[in-house]
Amino acid sequence: MQKQVPGRTANCQVAVFAAYASGRGRTLVDRELYLPKSWTSDRERCRAAKMPDHRGFATKTELARIVVTRALASPLPISWVTTDALSGQDWHVRRMLEDAGLGYVVAVPKAQQIKSLAGCWRIDQLIGDAPDDARERVSCGAGAKGPDLYDGAAAQLPAVPFFDADEPRHCRWVMARRSISRTDDIAYYLAHAPTGTSVSELVEVAGSRWAIEACFQSAPNECDLDR
Repeated sequence: MQKQVPGRTANCQVAVFAAYASGRGRTLVDRELYLPKSWTSDRERCRAAKMPDHRGFATKTELARIVVTRALASPLPISWVTTDALSGQDWHVRRMLEDAGLGYVVAVPKAQQIKSLAGCWRIDQLIGDAPDDARERVSCGAGAKGPDLYDGAAAQLPAVPFFDADEPRHCRWVMARRSISRTDDIAYYLAHAPTGTSVSELVEVAGSRWAIEACFQSAPNECDLDR
């Protein structure tokens, strides 16, 4: 039980989920329950709820790293990983995926700092300074009424000598996806992609993150849960 607003108490469980998506379909494959400090600091309460004594407090981004680590150790064939901005802004998650040789397109907040040898910029400023011809009309996948089209802009970042080999197989990108009808609706991303990947491919990977939303919508019916 968790108090949500003054005078009201409601059942609430928060978890970090992973979904697997391919051309054949999509499904939830893993989860880690988030326990607030009000739980983990009360060991008697945890024992009454059958929580093991070794389970301590972990942030949602730390739980995301646990879920990603398990996915990488599983038999699932994984080529790309995409996340929301909460996990995407965690450089530990991004570095883990780079070390595994995987491509990723992760959402980040508009204030995300982009550092290079030439300086440091916010990602929204970096994208905002791009010329109009840097944008192209791209599809992030099939929607209910046809392709979901957006204006995409992306720029490849220079290699980082400390992390990258002399001839890296992957490149890092900054990217933005802007709504055609609402030009102030802009989503920002960082990407790590195999050399030769196009902007349209990056946008399509970013759009695949909505597979988890589709899984959430279908899961209650599949599990026969009440609304």
